[in-house]
Amino acid sequence: MPDTVDAGPEHDEAVKEWARRIIHTSYVAMGRPELEAFLAERLGELLAALDSGPPDAAADVGRHLVDVHLTNSQALARTLRHLATVLPTLREVDPVRLHEVLSELAAGYAGALREQTLTEQALIQRAVSAARDAAEEALRASEARSRAVVTSSALGIAVVRLDGVIEEVNTALRRIFRRGDDELLGRTIFELADEAWTKELEAANDRLVGGSDDHYQLDTRFTAPDGSHVWTQLSAALVRDARGEPEYQVVLYEDITDRHMLQENFRRQAVHDPLTGLANRTQLQTSLDSALEETQPGRRVGLCYFDLDGFKAVNDSLGHQIGDQLLRTVAQRLQAAAQRAAKGALAARMGGDEFVVLVPDSTGATHLIAVVEEMLREVTSPARIGSHELSASASVGIVERPVAETDAESLLRDADVTLYRAKQDGRAQWVLYDPERNAAALDRFRLSAELPAAIEQYELFVEYRPIVELATGRCISAAASIRWDHPKFGELGEESFLGLAEETGLITRLGTWALEQVCEQAARWVQQLGEAAPVAAVRLSPRHVRDPELVGDVQRILRDTGLPPRYLALGLPESALFDPQGDPEDMLEIFADMGLRLCVYEFGEDYARMSRLKDLPLGMARIEGPHLDSFADPSGPTPLDEHLVVAACGAAKLLGLPVSAAGVRDERQAHRLRDLGVSLALGPFTGGLVSAVELVELVLEQSA
Repeated sequence: MPDTVDAGPEHDEAVKEWARRIIHTSYVAMGRPELEAFLAERLGELLAALDSGPPDAAADVGRHLVDVHLTNSQALARTLRHLATVLPTLREVDPVRLHEVLSELAAGYAGALREQTLTEQALIQRAVSAARDAAEEALRASEARSRAVVTSSALGIAVVRLDGVIEEVNTALRRIFRRGDDELLGRTIFELADEAWTKELEAANDRLVGGSDDHYQLDTRFTAPDGSHVWTQLSAALVRDARGEPEYQVVLYEDITDRHMLQENFRRQAVHDPLTGLANRTQLQTSLDSALEETQPGRRVGLCYFDLDGFKAVNDSLGHQIGDQLLRTVAQRLQAAAQRAAKGALAARMGGDEFVVLVPDSTGATHLIAVVEEMLREVTSPARIGSHELSASASVGIVERPVAETDAESLLRDADVTLYRAKQDGRAQWVLYDPERNAAALDRFRLSAELPAAIEQYELFVEYRPIVELATGRCISAAASIRWDHPKFGELGEESFLGLAEETGLITRLGTWALEQVCEQAARWVQQLGEAAPVAAVRLSPRHVRDPELVGDVQRILRDTGLPPRYLALGLPESALFDPQGDPEDMLEIFADMGLRLCVYEFGEDYARMSRLKDLPLGMARIEGPHLDSFADPSGPTPLDEHLVVAACGAAKLLGLPVSAAGVRDERQAHRLRDLGVSLALGPFTGGLVSAVELVELVLEQSA
């Protein structure tokens, strides 16, 4: 045994040195000054216990070792071994005493370690218990929340077996289907869908249970015993067990009845007329496409285009509310009659007071005409609208032909054109499609559509019919005639398109254009011929006479062209001079004050108006019409024709108006008319149409 170390500084350093060795060899904690100081202090306590203290004081040192967590598996054995070696070098001790001290240290260490272990076990047990309680509480809360969600959900929820049998439902599901548990539990989800939807639902359920799909969604309809419909959006999902095998399914039902009805309403509005409830153009087009499919050889189709006659008068006199009720009544009658008369017939409203009846699988024109006559009887029978009893008449254009020879566009077009012919022929009747007459009508429509562009593209030009003074044979005037150099139909006379221009309202623009052209050319005549220049005569249409801009346009044109007003004659229709919609008398006074020559044409057609002409500033009366033709007959005019001409010339003489005759074909006719008082003539007798340049040459030739 080494020598003992005395107390003092050297002793303290020795204690610290031995403490470091203990740490190094037993605890592998070099570089931890706080642990070194702790063990040096504990070593001092052991030395005190060896000197004079009670042996059990060493137990505190063992407990302190546990407190600072020096508790690895070999810590106590190494500590005791090193202390048994070190302590005798620091003190001279009794071996028995040393054994007692070290035993107490070991006992204190073991006791403290046992207490620490028990404490940690208790803490772990409490933690495990708390965790178990928390998990159970969370599970209960989760189950409560899930049940609350199921109970309060607006969606209908059903727990369903794999075979589709319902095992559990919530309140919302009972409300959606208006069924109790006894009517739901034990039944299948397939019984909550109408037959038309069952097949698709079964197929989707088979795919889900078979593993092809994890979920599916369908819109289904269920019809309640009272006949009402319940529309639902069904969503189903599969629930699997711990082994991943299908266990059951959860099916959610959302009530979409209101949404479905709204969508149905939107779809109906898209294909039905809102006023009458009939099919609209969109639905008609779809039905036409179906009717024109060649599903069988020789299949035929019929289309009847209806237009109410005089419906505007009902609106204007009784108001639009009465007019709308009349339209609804006509529509209902038309639809009922069409469905009775022909299988699959569809009635549609085209707009305004126009209707179309489509007859698929027509058996021929004869049968279709009988169907139309039946529908006309229904439509035209008196209807009580409020306090009024109204009768509607209608014109009908009928087209019936093989499906193989037509398409939707041509079928509608031909029916529309045929309807136009029916209205032209007198209304309140039906007209069957005629290819030749329809072709002529289509040409008119084409001209009407192309006329505005013809003005812009310089396809129109003016030529003149010389007006000759019968007493001298001189050309003293020229009647303007508009011509159209059409790219397809060639050169057209104004009789081919002026009527169309009047119908469409383009006549005002066309008439203004003609005035500009004529005045510009007449101004050149005055420059070239002086006083011998012919008067340019322009015939105005009734609509143009009513144009409020007419006076201003004439003043502007004369000013721009420099034409003296006395070289311009305006032809005015007799019917337009007394139009209540305008103020023609003031207009005539202005023109007369300007120095224009005013001629009334259609003179003598209405004797009741003749007396009213005496107060107007007119300068000429023109007679025309078929009653002049017999004056060219070698045997002379018929007595009636002669009477009409004599009466017109006599009336003109009383009014102080010279008379001109249009359509004079030969010299015999001209002489006979002159003998009755006609002073001017135009027509084939005076020469054909000439250009503005040719007219100058004609006047110069006559002067020479």
